[in-house]
Amino acid sequence: MAISTAVQKGSTVYVYNEKNGQICAKSGTLMGFTSTTFSVKQGNTVYTYNEKGGMISAH
Repeated sequence: MAISTAVQKGSTVYVYNEKNGQICAKSGTLMGFTSTTFSVKQGNTVYTYNEKGGMISAH
């Protein structure tokens, strides 16, 4: 299911699908999202995750 929104609440990023169901929550700072990925910065590293919350890259 596609990502409809990602929201920063405190130090946690919450990611939701188009039915407003929570996909996952990750600690860090939201850097951006698309319908298929979202990126979260933790320290000096930016992690990119897929629409299921699985990590696909770290930079």
